[in-house]
Amino acid sequence: MHRHLVLNGTAAAMAALGVMTLTACATSADKGTSPPAPTLRSDDPGLGMTPGAPAPMPDMPGMSSAPRAPAVAAGPNAVTIDNFAFGPQTVSVKAGTTVTWTNRDEEPHTVVARDGSFHSPGMGTGATFSFTFAQPGTFAYFCSIHPFMHATVVVTP
Repeated sequence: MHRHLVLNGTAAAMAALGVMTLTACATSADKGTSPPAPTLRSDDPGLGMTPGAPAPMPDMPGMSSAPRAPAVAAGPNAVTIDNFAFGPQTVSVKAGTTVTWTNRDEEPHTVVARDGSFHSPGMGTGATFSFTFAQPGTFAYFCSIHPFMHATVVVTP
């Protein structure tokens, strides 16, 4: 039976640093000294590799290590942007209703009406955009950054 050790980003970086340290210390070996060999233990909590525990992710710009909230709209007039999709795909509201979009993706998105009636700014993670639909009609919209993302608001009298 073979056991595999999977290194998370932090452990991999530490392992790479160990290799670089060994490489840099090669000149020390020429002088008759040798540095101790680095060791990685799967039970070392400092490496985030405790068996059965989720491995922590390193903080990276634009990335969050916090768990993501489920992609559930906050109400009947809410649209969630998650996993590069608008949800729900179609929202039906009465005229005079405000619809609010919330970006839950790690990437920025926009909300742009095909007829030009509304256009959000770029929205980062957690940002919202609201628009009040005064007139009945069917309003197709998309993300101008990711045009394959599209959905519809149906406004009734």
